[in-house]
Amino acid sequence: MNGVTSAGKTSIVEALQERDDVFFYVVANDLFEEMVGDKYLRENYWKYLSEVIIMMYHTAKLYSDMGKNILIDGILVEREEIKPHYQQLTEILKDNPLDVVEVYCPLDICRERNNKRGDRYETQSEEQQKLMAKDIVYSLRVDTSLHSAAECAETIVRELF
Repeated sequence: MNGVTSAGKTSIVEALQERDDVFFYVVANDLFEEMVGDKYLRENYWKYLSEVIIMMYHTAKLYSDMGKNILIDGILVEREEIKPHYQQLTEILKDNPLDVVEVYCPLDICRERNNKRGDRYETQSEEQQKLMAKDIVYSLRVDTSLHSAAECAETIVRELF
């Protein structure tokens, strides 16, 4: 799942995990970021985040190698520290099934969601969109401004599974 903060990735992941017809393990940028610790993230955020994102992809590969369905909840950014991010993802998972789902939501709605959440700042989604990797090959696009998380989850399962 690729999309800016507050686009609805985690809500869709939660809806997918509520289903009875397919089971998913989940790895997420937020969970792996917590592995680093605030001290190091304050010291050099992108260095440590970039390293842990690559470890997250290797973790996803391990689960996939074991025959498990795995969801990656994150954002493919092109910061100098992680370039070429999208290519690294596809290289790590080259021998595994990989569908990249674009989780889309207009930025004005993301801004409203950021404000309501309280744990994001208002313009965070816009800033992430500017950093997002280009030329990503998506298998599917879901729009959380038009459909609920459960409806998006249903579309993902119907189209990709």
